[in-house]
Amino acid sequence: MMRFTTATQTDTDEIVNLVQDTINAVYPKYYPQEVVDFFCELHCLENVSKDVAAGAVGILRADHRIVGTGCHEGNHVTRVYVRPEYQGQGYGSYIMQCLEDTIKENHASVLLDASLPACIWYEHRGYRTIEHKRWDVKNGAVLIYEIMEKRF
Repeated sequence: MMRFTTATQTDTDEIVNLVQDTINAVYPKYYPQEVVDFFCELHCLENVSKDVAAGAVGILRADHRIVGTGCHEGNHVTRVYVRPEYQGQGYGSYIMQCLEDTIKENHASVLLDASLPACIWYEHRGYRTIEHKRWDVKNGAVLIYEIMEKRF
């Protein structure tokens, strides 16, 4: 049985490793290396640790390890990652359902910034793009992403 629980400081290193490994395995198929590096820097130990300390990070365990994570602040979902070898098995959908159920208690909608690999997956969950964004990273590389919303 799956259970999405609040992460503790002792989970921080494993969460960072999961996120970094997933970014490095998946994002090079969609983005130039500068953008991959940007995501790795964004989801560094310091930032993950700060979110864990704030009680904003959830984790999903299977096979005695953390297989997925998701975070939210208010109605904004961030840092949803599932280890590549566990993708396509419903773990990400379960994490999103848990985050949405929590957000639904106090908000009429949920927002997120969707990376290119995740846009279609979020559309299948009922999210709609409300804005296309671009961020100049470095060396002329550009991060393209979507601001997406789902109304309850």
